[in-house]
Amino acid sequence: MTLDEFNAFCGALPHSTHVVQWRGAHVWKIGGKVYVIARDQDGVLSSASFKVTWMGFDILKEQPGLQGASHLASRGMSWIQRMTDETMSDAELLTYIRDSYTLVGRGLTKKKQRELGLLD
Repeated sequence: MTLDEFNAFCGALPHSTHVVQWRGAHVWKIGGKVYVIARDQDGVLSSASFKVTWMGFDILKEQPGLQGASHLASRGMSWIQRMTDETMSDAELLTYIRDSYTLVGRGLTKKKQRELGLLD
């Protein structure tokens, strides 16, 4: 997947904001909270880190091409880093990113969720 395709997907999620920080990482947020961090090599997505449930973390961290996201999982957070598409296709990655967006959005304060129209 190209970085442009990845960024277009994330940019289409409501209330997503984008910043390039941490030595060139593409960081996507909802309500000021990070839901995915991606890096590219020559315009092609090279890695993506995203939040998952604890059950998902326990399963995914053991799969080839995936690992606990080093700077986040080491702090007790349930974040996975996809390094290759060996066991997670691009389509599956995008599904996990959408799930991460939802998980992070649900973790926002009720006030922030209301401001963003996330509460029914």
